[in-house]
Amino acid sequence: MAHIELDWRGNLDHSYVLGWLLFFVFPIIAGCSNLMFLPNQIRYSTPDNFGLDYEDIFLRMPENIRLHAWFLPSKVDAKGTVFFLHGNAQNISAHIYSIYWLPENGYNVFMIDYRGYGISTGTPTVQGVLDDISTGFAWLVRNQQVRKGPIFLLGQSLGASLGIYFVGTHSHAKKQLAGVISDAAFSSFRSIAREKLDSFWLTWPLQYPLSLLICDNFDPQDVIQNISPVPVLIMHSKDDQIVPSTHGQILYELAGKPKFFVQTRNGHIATFKYREYREAALKFMAAFD
Repeated sequence: MAHIELDWRGNLDHSYVLGWLLFFVFPIIAGCSNLMFLPNQIRYSTPDNFGLDYEDIFLRMPENIRLHAWFLPSKVDAKGTVFFLHGNAQNISAHIYSIYWLPENGYNVFMIDYRGYGISTGTPTVQGVLDDISTGFAWLVRNQQVRKGPIFLLGQSLGASLGIYFVGTHSHAKKQLAGVISDAAFSSFRSIAREKLDSFWLTWPLQYPLSLLICDNFDPQDVIQNISPVPVLIMHSKDDQIVPSTHGQILYELAGKPKFFVQTRNGHIATFKYREYREAALKFMAAFD
């Protein structure tokens, strides 16, 4: 395993624990196709709060769904572009804290809100969000600023898992990408569901029968090997209490070469609060641009 051990400290947001429990308990009632996403419409921040220029992008989807996205140009001569996919809660105005540092380091950023998140319309489902990712990526590769350099996909949590599935099942996306960075992805829907059900006394006795009701049609572990020869960087905290680090290890073992693993510390998707992990991602992108 190409492994980098880095030490850092941070704090776990315990609201994620409840969020991830709801993420998997309610779908059992609602049905497999209505996996519980946790969007909201709160405006937490904007790129200009970080001194960044940005453009509001609106993408039309079937059934009158409109997606909202931000394009953040690099503050210096662009080395490439990062297509960012956020996790299952909140919206891009909260997750900008994970990527605001990229434009000052020479990377454009394109970040989309899936249907139902922020000011994007519609109701999220797994297939619907995958369609949103595909539409966002298609817009990105047509953008003249982006076509001048390499494109990297960076996903966190659910965004990382669906990003892996997207690239692993879309050969045209694979041809356009210089690399994939996954932070805190889960390897399969059923296994993470079982773990969440196991963590709550009310659902513990039913963890196995209930987890079997979760669809396994979109598992990243089934397709990550298809991403090769596009380089993959798996990042995962050994202290992650939401998505245990075993998921990252499974994905690393299944991935084709070239592949790299960075073991981080502290809580779920807190990775890029810390300079050493930003530098690890920048080093990866610089090596494959």
